[in-house]
Amino acid sequence: MSIQAIYFDLFETLITEFENGRRRSKRSYDYNTLLGIPNEAFKAEWAARSVKRMNGHFASYREVILDILSGRELTVDEDAIQFLYEARLQEKVLPFEHVEHEIVTLLADLRRKGIRIGLISNCTEEEVSHWRDSRLADYFDDCIFSYEVKCSKPDTRIYALACERLQVRPEDCAFVGDGGSNELEGAARAGLRVFHAYWYNTYIQSEFMKLRSPRELMQHL
Repeated sequence: MSIQAIYFDLFETLITEFENGRRRSKRSYDYNTLLGIPNEAFKAEWAARSVKRMNGHFASYREVILDILSGRELTVDEDAIQFLYEARLQEKVLPFEHVEHEIVTLLADLRRKGIRIGLISNCTEEEVSHWRDSRLADYFDDCIFSYEVKCSKPDTRIYALACERLQVRPEDCAFVGDGGSNELEGAARAGLRVFHAYWYNTYIQSEFMKLRSPRELMQHL
């Protein structure tokens, strides 16, 4: 099979938020003091809005927080919201500052082979605000961020859109991801060849070909 384009997931595939099993950011916020919501309750509210956050239903981080506060009839503290937003931006820059050399080498090798490279990421604005300044951006022919296109993995439409934008057929493409959000199954349903990136996140299991290091991808092309 001749591969014309490869699409990558971003978090826990090209970059990771973890080091030695712990978050790089070591984040810890007192949501009860900042927003008037117990920490566990805030995490539940945040998780409940995951799909809408990824699909761009909320235009900004602030809108998510306002929706949570409104649902609980709590007072809005703009300073607290701005503090949390800025702290989240700082958290999300850390993975981009620690791009593995092997990832960069893989992208450079794909470029030399003339294979087009795309990104399909389920994300919100603040999570990828540092993408364009990262070591990765210049290697990509196209990037799809779910919040911008109002569609997220594993919806087959997002993979079809990615192929349309690079003008390639799904059967001539591959998708590489760690398996979060059922992205591997979605890519397979969309007709792409699928590889399971198994070098950062190893707790998600799948039936797809596992790559235990980025360099293994080149062996299968």
